[in-house]
Amino acid sequence: MTDLEKAREFFKNDLYATELSGIQIEETGEHYAKCSMEITRKHQNAYGGLMGGAIFTLADFTFAVSSNFNQPKTVSVTSQINFTGTAKGKKLISESQLIKDGRTNCFYQISITDELGTKVAFATFNGMKLS
Repeated sequence: MTDLEKAREFFKNDLYATELSGIQIEETGEHYAKCSMEITRKHQNAYGGLMGGAIFTLADFTFAVSSNFNQPKTVSVTSQINFTGTAKGKKLISESQLIKDGRTNCFYQISITDELGTKVAFATFNGMKLS
């Protein structure tokens, strides 16, 4: 079984992200994840725009995969998201970047674009290692 298959198997139990939001893990690596989410009507607000919460869920899940897969159990302590543009495509793609991996804390930045390359948001996460 590949690391990607192992990650998908483990994180399938994150039902809110995988089943309700439809997020897929596309790639995994050491302190890295790439995830995607097809934009559907259930991700839109009353005006038809993409809900900020849907975008944040994608960022949060990407952080979870990056910081937990083949790593010590890690939880988010603080996070911040900045919305930079409106998605023009039909799919969001998120990628993580490890900023610092300390003894008890870690810091990641998650970038979110659509499949057309439109920059939609970026988020930062401070995680605490529990084990």
